[in-house]
Amino acid sequence: MIRMLSFIAASLLAFTQIAAASEEVVLGLSKDEIAITATFDGSSILVFGAVKRETPIPEGPPLEVVVAVSGPSEPVVVRRKSRKLGIWVNTASVTVDSAPSFYAVGTSGPFNEVMNDSADLEHRVSIERAIRSIGASILNSGTPEFVDAVIRIREDEGLYKIVENSVVVDQQTLFRTSIDMPANLTEGKYPTRIFLTRGGQVVSAYETVIDVRKVGLERWLYNLSRENPMMYGIMSLAIAIAAGWGASAAFRLLRQG
Repeated sequence: MIRMLSFIAASLLAFTQIAAASEEVVLGLSKDEIAITATFDGSSILVFGAVKRETPIPEGPPLEVVVAVSGPSEPVVVRRKSRKLGIWVNTASVTVDSAPSFYAVGTSGPFNEVMNDSADLEHRVSIERAIRSIGASILNSGTPEFVDAVIRIREDEGLYKIVENSVVVDQQTLFRTSIDMPANLTEGKYPTRIFLTRGGQVVSAYETVIDVRKVGLERWLYNLSRENPMMYGIMSLAIAIAAGWGASAAFRLLRQG
């Protein structure tokens, strides 16, 4: 009896693995490079693709799609302010070792339905789990509000977002969505992950990269600030003085007129 149950369990597992392996992502991007220029005010990337199958569409839960785009990771210092003697001062700080500078997730349905907790834990797709490594002071002090603060601030800035029901899936075969990227992007590689799920479990995953780079005047100013900071500072000061003088002259002309 035990052997029979073991055989049935092994058969079900093998069948699940075969079904999962029979669906693969074939991906396309409207563009895989974004150029940050002096007039850059954001960009929108169309993510589209199809599901390649060697067998008919499996029965059971429908196919769902999750698309996640992550910016370069960087440490973030979070400070807590408290009121002392009528003045707001920084009383505590925590360093989040690695938080993505940008993070956007699009799903074909409610997030908790298209990806269950165990799959999210494994692939770290939700915003909370995308912050991969948290400073030891958070773990020791038991203050997850510092992490919540990072998420809240960057959500307000449009840098973190989960947009449910934004991925359109057609006939469980074709899918598409649009990812809006703000103007204040950090230069670097943006890993883009696509997950196919059924019943909350990931059956296939694919990853590619979107390259975000400064070009033209933005690139020249960036390089100048790194390679010759003194010249960059002098030039910035000269521009500020010229702008102030120009505004003052324009104001005088308006008053005379």
